[in-house]
Amino acid sequence: MSKRDYYDILGVSRSADEKEIKSAYRKLAIKYHPDKNPGDHQAEEKFKEAAEAYDILSNPQKRQRYDQFGHAGNSASGGFGGGGMNMEDIFSQFGDIFGGGHPFESFFGGGGSQRGGRRVARGSNLRIKVKLTLEEIAKGVEKKVKVNKQVVCHTCDGTGAKDKSSVHTCKTCGGSGSVRRVTNTILGQMQTTSTCPTCNGEGVEITARCTTCRGEGLERGEETISINIPAGVSEGMQLSMSGKGNAAPRGGIPGDLIILIEEVPHETLKRDGLNVIYDLYINFVDATLGTSVEVPTIDGKAKIKIEPGTQGGKILRLKGKGIPEVNSYHKGDELVYVNIWTPKAVSSEEKELLNKLKESPNFKPQPGKSEKSFFERIKEYFE
Repeated sequence: MSKRDYYDILGVSRSADEKEIKSAYRKLAIKYHPDKNPGDHQAEEKFKEAAEAYDILSNPQKRQRYDQFGHAGNSASGGFGGGGMNMEDIFSQFGDIFGGGHPFESFFGGGGSQRGGRRVARGSNLRIKVKLTLEEIAKGVEKKVKVNKQVVCHTCDGTGAKDKSSVHTCKTCGGSGSVRRVTNTILGQMQTTSTCPTCNGEGVEITARCTTCRGEGLERGEETISINIPAGVSEGMQLSMSGKGNAAPRGGIPGDLIILIEEVPHETLKRDGLNVIYDLYINFVDATLGTSVEVPTIDGKAKIKIEPGTQGGKILRLKGKGIPEVNSYHKGDELVYVNIWTPKAVSSEEKELLNKLKESPNFKPQPGKSEKSFFERIKEYFE
């Protein structure tokens, strides 16, 4: 099932600025928040959908990729992109848009889930480069890469504590991760919520630290990650895998893995957008008499016919032999540029034969009957 357009989800135009996008998301988040719609799975899905749209459109880089490539710019099969956000992701990433400890306290009368008030750690993102051949780009590929990153400490399971008895509920906030203060003002009593200064918003205190990770809850490790790259990606495109970055301590949210696409130059073919280009060299005899030749393509070899009298600069098209568009059935073509090869040295016999041919009327330029220029043929092709 295809995803809805992010602009439609938030109900904003494609030219909407940051303020409009933030305001639209805020209204939807309040409307569909689970605390306001308990047990309503449809409202929960709309809540997640709005958060995913805001995640993309509020980020200039992600928004630019989305505007250019659609959902494929930030996502692909196998875990790419903003999809699959859970409640922890949303509360951790976008809670500050509402202010306060729990992002919705001021709208629903306080309380809320303990998750909302407690500070949730988030792991940092990782960036890697993946080199792809033209064949892999044309067909899509699964790559398995080994990533050195921070993983959850195997000794303490990420708690940072020496043992379970070393972890205690914070006495200052009672485990909520936030504290409330009431201030008397000329307008009456004002209640504010802030991060607990004792536990730094985590809701727990550790009295004895893990000796392996020294209380960090993390250690260095290696993970083999399978990356499904869709057909049609291009040099410089970035894809992301949610939750495959550095781990976070104490049950926090892992960061993302950012994959930068790098194209490996092909030996004979050149890429131009969705099209591929091949420079074909033939001698003037074959150009004059016509011939059949084999040319390389992404899928192998293809046989093409050179018509008699073919001029240098002619462009032959192999339809559908180019690069597919990301998440689309449309494919580019292979453009074969015909070049007439001229020998640099000839034998005396060949020279004598060429001099005879030179005097023939058929080997003299015909005024007014010349082929169209190279640039005219290029223009005609794209029109």
